[in-house]
Amino acid sequence: MPTYSLFATTPKAMEDILAAELQTLGIAQPKATLAGVAFAGDLETAYRVCLWSRTANRVLLVLATFPVKSQQDLYDGVQQIDWFTHINPEDTLAVSFSAKNSEAINNTHFGALKVKDAIVDQMRSRFNVRPGVDTEQPNIRINVYLQGETAQLSLDLSGESLHRRGYRDTTIKAPIKENLAAALLLRCGWPKLAAEHATLLDPMCGSGTLLLEGAMMAADYAPGLLRDYFGFTGWKQHDAACWRKLRAEAEQRKTIGLAKLPVIVGFDQDRYTVNIALKHIANAGLAHKIHVERRDIADAAPAESWQPGLVICNPPYGERLEDEEAVAELYRKFGETLKSHFLGWQVGMIISNPELGFRLGIRSQKPITLFNGALECRLLRLNINEAAFFVPKARNPQERVAQVIETSSHAIPEDTGADMFANRLKKNLKKLSKWAQKNAVTCYRIYDADLPEYAAAVDLYQGEQTWVNVQEYEPPKTVDRQKADQRLAGLLAELPKVLDIPRDNVFLKIRRKQRNTEQYEKFADSGQFHRITEGGCTLLVNFADYLDTGLFLDHRPIRLRIQREAKGKRFLNLFAYTGSATVHAAVGGAIATTTVDMSNTYISWAKQNLALNKTDGTHEFIQADCLEWLASEAAQASPRQYGLIFLDPPTFSNSKRMDAVFDIQNDYVTLIRNAAALLAADGVLYFSTNFRRFKMDVAALPELAIDDISADTIPEDFARQTKIHYCWRLVKLCVE
Repeated sequence: MPTYSLFATTPKAMEDILAAELQTLGIAQPKATLAGVAFAGDLETAYRVCLWSRTANRVLLVLATFPVKSQQDLYDGVQQIDWFTHINPEDTLAVSFSAKNSEAINNTHFGALKVKDAIVDQMRSRFNVRPGVDTEQPNIRINVYLQGETAQLSLDLSGESLHRRGYRDTTIKAPIKENLAAALLLRCGWPKLAAEHATLLDPMCGSGTLLLEGAMMAADYAPGLLRDYFGFTGWKQHDAACWRKLRAEAEQRKTIGLAKLPVIVGFDQDRYTVNIALKHIANAGLAHKIHVERRDIADAAPAESWQPGLVICNPPYGERLEDEEAVAELYRKFGETLKSHFLGWQVGMIISNPELGFRLGIRSQKPITLFNGALECRLLRLNINEAAFFVPKARNPQERVAQVIETSSHAIPEDTGADMFANRLKKNLKKLSKWAQKNAVTCYRIYDADLPEYAAAVDLYQGEQTWVNVQEYEPPKTVDRQKADQRLAGLLAELPKVLDIPRDNVFLKIRRKQRNTEQYEKFADSGQFHRITEGGCTLLVNFADYLDTGLFLDHRPIRLRIQREAKGKRFLNLFAYTGSATVHAAVGGAIATTTVDMSNTYISWAKQNLALNKTDGTHEFIQADCLEWLASEAAQASPRQYGLIFLDPPTFSNSKRMDAVFDIQNDYVTLIRNAAALLAADGVLYFSTNFRRFKMDVAALPELAIDDISADTIPEDFARQTKIHYCWRLVKLCVE
């Protein structure tokens, strides 16, 4: 047989994989080029590649190369071929044309028509009969690639893309093509593992492509055996005897290979998808050779009899924004599954977003770039051993909370020094529990970053049960995050032991530098409220759903002061949050209360708090921006008169509900003046802020007597943080 110039095309970035595969087929010195591999061989070699290549798209027999500077050059170059040696006049043909950097022809449809015309005109002039066009299964398919001014004219021996093995239901859209699936398996070393009788598992198998390609590879099953059409079968120079010989040889190898097929298993959580995979397996003649069952990724685990091998999968990419959280959680669960059940296994997976790979928490080898269609992807290869495990950096405080809590449920390394924290906590409890009992305090701070290594605040809440709310002061970037997480996990592990409470009664929040709306952000939706008491008042707290619990413990003294001074007075609570100060005033005997807050959630909470307590008087709740309400006609035109006002504004706010940005240091004078306008002649206004750099300019409010009572409002349990808030008592000066 003569030697031909051949060219195998392949998906982008797979040229080296195809070149290596051709060498295993006995082809010497294949040369990788852009989007393909060039090689020389006889017709049997070309047939063998069509039958056995797992990664090629097409195999092209190069007929000619010629210069093209004009449309006529293309026509003339095609006519230089004697087409009667390839096709009969009454046969059919199809033309594929592509061009790159060509000034002569840049319209692929026009180029294809020009090539077709050249062939048809030649045949018609000789035989007065012209070939027909069949785009599905023609007798021959012509391929022309025009690069600049050079055209390569080829006969497409594959006919249609070689990724179409013949086992797939054409109505099912595949997330991964068969030749890309084969490339992943080759890159992951599956042929060698299969020869060692290792197991292949796809825990997210979808329609079964990776399983089938892995089984065919392990069984020495030629990927072209199921196809009934190739581009050479209608070609006049087709060697049918050679093709029959190659197919017979492939059938024999398949029979031998199937007898030694290793364990190949697929899981998927979708019942419909599992049924499709089983159908494809049956189409390939591999029923009972591949096991597929419905199983969630969290439940994926090998049977004891399976030999460790390769976990291979093509998980969801999460390209849509609304899918990102769900897909990130899927990768986290997958990582935990691999760590828990697949020690000693290898893993290969294709991903489009490198960030998702970090969610696994397992270090990988250098990623390999591939393309799934037009989508650029990365092949991750992992060896599942403990040395490769790490805790992925959390994307947000909620995720970090979950990571730390998960870590605290396992063994904590001894070098975290958690015993030091436990000893300090015991020391604090010994002192504070006596103080709390003496003063009937049931909710108080028991630890406040006493040790620099354990930068957290720990608050104890006692009601029908005992709960603990932990707030970590987010460590600076200079602190190793993994070490900080281990220490925080150690803290969480020690708290239930020292306090003798269930682990589920310990709640964790990450307190960052607070944003303007963070107080109002919802973290969860548990709806679980618990009752506590303070100064004879019953209040609701929530440990899971918000950054804060609904009760600022450092304001306990000012709330108790309000309770003592409220009897017979009308009370106004501005920026009321959950209305705890309102409850204290009502229980203290206020004849009327007004509670104002911008949040409907907190107004509702405040109403519930008040309803839990038996009080007299009239009570109104106003959902409004306090700044607007104070400046409104409702408040100022006919001034309300209050004997007691509590004003505790945020430090900063640019909420969408507000017309203007509020900054406590810049705006406090106007705010206090508007609030003080509602004071009765002998009324008292308490103003508080937790802005640590706040400066009160007494001269800016000459109409008020201002007394700094901050020291008197810092409770014993906050003695370490004396600047946690500032507080002033303001009264109107008498005008002569």
